[in-house]
Amino acid sequence: MAPGPGEPLRFAVLGDSLSEGVGDRVGGAWRGWAALLADGLTAGGRETEFLNLAVSGALSSDVEGAQAPRALAFRPHLASVVVGVNDTLRHTFDIALLARRLDRVCADLDACGAVLLTACLPDPGRMLGLPPPLARPLARRQRSVNAVVHALSDRYGAVHLHLAGPAWTEDRALWSADRLHPGERGHRAVAAGFHRLLADRGLAHGAPPARDPVEPPPTRADVLFRLATAGTGWVLRRSRDLLPQLLLLAGAELRHWADGTGTGPLDARADAALTAALAATMGR
Repeated sequence: MAPGPGEPLRFAVLGDSLSEGVGDRVGGAWRGWAALLADGLTAGGRETEFLNLAVSGALSSDVEGAQAPRALAFRPHLASVVVGVNDTLRHTFDIALLARRLDRVCADLDACGAVLLTACLPDPGRMLGLPPPLARPLARRQRSVNAVVHALSDRYGAVHLHLAGPAWTEDRALWSADRLHPGERGHRAVAAGFHRLLADRGLAHGAPPARDPVEPPPTRADVLFRLATAGTGWVLRRSRDLLPQLLLLAGAELRHWADGTGTGPLDARADAALTAALAATMGR
């Protein structure tokens, strides 16, 4: 849905810390890729109204239950839905439930005329450099989430950005010290990627975001403080929730390697759950 004559373009942002802007601090607050993108969506005096509903730690249930109703009331022309990493870090992870939630959110936004923005994401185990028995279960989960996002992006004609490939995950300059969130350069790269895709569709008319950082880089003291405060809090919260189950999953990995079956049975189980989730969601 394009804005009417003289009407501002409305851009709503749903998701977690990536879309909140964590890793790109300006003036004591998070800015992030979505705000950078918003600055380049319009030209010729047309305004952009920007509503960022993303919250650090948000799950797909938070996006559906709390963020989507506010986004729908905003009547956006563009709406980004980027979520799922936090779901993979919960012992309650259920790919079928996540697929249903995201489908409902995307369906409702599509029905109100919004063009959707989506992205697939790298798995957190790889980004954190966890040992293979711990990293592989998270990688399976994130691959499943990305497969669901790809399917829903195709269904709703979303503007989709691939952020899980080596060009993103192996370029250390794009990431902040915590290895889970982009730094300013990374947020600018995400914004520029979305701007390019939107411009190709005739949906972005302003100047693309600059690629090079403008803010001074965080000092070593800033980095250490963030890792010691926000980073420690993140580890403690996830340890209470995910760590016991992750250790069980790692034990299953090691048992399969010990008995010579490797990861085949675990991969097959995850693939079967994903196939069932896609069949149930896409077949409705």
